[in-house]
Amino acid sequence: MDWLADKAAVTLEQTGKLTVIVQDNGPLHLSGLVRKQWERWEQEGLSIFFLPKYCSEMNPIEREWHQLKVYELIGRMFEDEYDLATAVMNGIQARSVRGDYEVERFLFNSA
Repeated sequence: MDWLADKAAVTLEQTGKLTVIVQDNGPLHLSGLVRKQWERWEQEGLSIFFLPKYCSEMNPIEREWHQLKVYELIGRMFEDEYDLATAVMNGIQARSVRGDYEVERFLFNSA
């Protein structure tokens, strides 16, 4: 999120526009460590919008997962998690090309 906040600060400076991240109420998103950063992120132009609890129909990622499963992964079997992950990434990329939108992949620091 710090990386996104840095990017949001640049966007705010260059365009005057805020960056909004939509999140569910997962424990990671609401942890004490994360809550301590909210004010700083807001000052940098990164706003966090939380979906209502237990409301998967309002979570846009649920629709995307459905589309991926129905159109990109249907009927496929995978040897291991790597093959599944690669198929998901390829499916997301294919959807972005067909939908004419940009996809940016980034890795979380899990350490």
